[in-house]
Amino acid sequence: MVEVAKEARRRIEKIATPAAIIIDHMNLKAIQHLRIQTLNDLDLRKGAFVLYWMQQSQRSEYNHALEFAVQQANKLGQGVVVVFGLMDDYPEANLRHYLFMLEGLKETRAALARRGIKMVIQKGNPADVAISTGRKASLIVCDRGYLRHQRQWRKKVARNAGCRVVQIESDVVVPLEVVSHKAEYAARTIRPKIHKYLDDYLVEFKPTKLKKSSLKARVSGLDLENIATVSKKLSVDKSVLPVSEFFTGGTSRAKKIFKQFLHRRFENYVANRNQPQTDDVSHMSKYLHFGQISPLYLALQIQKTGKRFTEAREAYLEELIVRRELAMNFVYYTPKYDTYNCLPAWAQKTLAEHKKDRREYRYTRRQLENAATHDEYWNAAMREMKFTGFMHNYMRMYWGKKILEWSNTPEWAFKTTLAINNKYFLDGRDANSSAGVAWVFGVHDRAWFERPIFGKIRYMAATGLERKCDIQAYVAKVNALVKKSC
Repeated sequence: MVEVAKEARRRIEKIATPAAIIIDHMNLKAIQHLRIQTLNDLDLRKGAFVLYWMQQSQRSEYNHALEFAVQQANKLGQGVVVVFGLMDDYPEANLRHYLFMLEGLKETRAALARRGIKMVIQKGNPADVAISTGRKASLIVCDRGYLRHQRQWRKKVARNAGCRVVQIESDVVVPLEVVSHKAEYAARTIRPKIHKYLDDYLVEFKPTKLKKSSLKARVSGLDLENIATVSKKLSVDKSVLPVSEFFTGGTSRAKKIFKQFLHRRFENYVANRNQPQTDDVSHMSKYLHFGQISPLYLALQIQKTGKRFTEAREAYLEELIVRRELAMNFVYYTPKYDTYNCLPAWAQKTLAEHKKDRREYRYTRRQLENAATHDEYWNAAMREMKFTGFMHNYMRMYWGKKILEWSNTPEWAFKTTLAINNKYFLDGRDANSSAGVAWVFGVHDRAWFERPIFGKIRYMAATGLERKCDIQAYVAKVNALVKKSC
């Protein structure tokens, strides 16, 4: 942990020096210099274009990495080529995830073409694809990811690119190290640190016009016109079916859903955000997961709402910025973020003390995935996840707590909860998923009153659902959704 913090301090010190900015005295406009990091010490070289290796920020707008690449290309009198590496074995991904992502990439490619930017999708390990395509580049620009494999890819590209590699942070509102150099204990500790810088980073962001087209660049990739054909050729897990009848990928779809949320449901957000029988949520998490929508864009739209929405605005920005960026902080500063060892010492201690407590119910992973428990509320939540790729956040908490209660050991519960989460949710397999599952077991929370099995870990009961929401209406809603999917 100490070494991670030292690395972070060195990083921000490097970023803050003028030498870290690729071209001195350049007006970056809305691209704040603390979003920019040079990943190696190599110089620019005489290449054919500036390469933007797109991986996390899969969008053509409100994308700081893309705009930085355009600005650099204009300075060099070159075009911009965008490359995306499509691998068959992305960790824990299946056909559900791939189809949603491909829908978004198809739209992004078309949008970039309208700006005179050629985008290619190539089969292969993302780092290898970036290195290979980058051999013709003067400069490689990449976006930023916080998960272990994402960071490893960028280090590999920096080592083997043969030219300068610059990373631009675009999927958080406030850059991670600007906020903190350590793993934060909870939302209450990171909140004031984020709010301190919000005015500096929550600013409008305009695209830069590209002076030279790259559409005729001699770089080839996959044809995405028929996504179904592309997906069939991928050697991926096809046991988890797509959920296109509920959610389709792409920036335009995300913006349409969000607009509907603001106009029709936002006024009910505070009252109904913990009411799973309603649909007064934004549904943006899956689009944020794939980088198809920018958190900055969403925050700016929220800020435009009127005075009567003050409470709703504050509540939504708390989830979008504070809670989401707390999750980024968690996976970046916690090396074992996806294992039981990520739990705080007090949580592991109390769970160990109650490890041998009697469990009235115990279920296998197969029984859980088949929604075959005695609890109709939990079964409904599992079915919502399995058939739609979504679950209301209030039910996500209950869902995870019950797996802990029904497992032989807390270690097995943690592993199983994360695995099922990542398998079925469209927004699984990211920082928010890791932090969300870890929260079930005590991360970013405090000790509560002691009880069997849970020890001092926060507990949730079916009676709480019955008291706080119309849970039977939720069950009926899920039944209707499942019927629609069949």
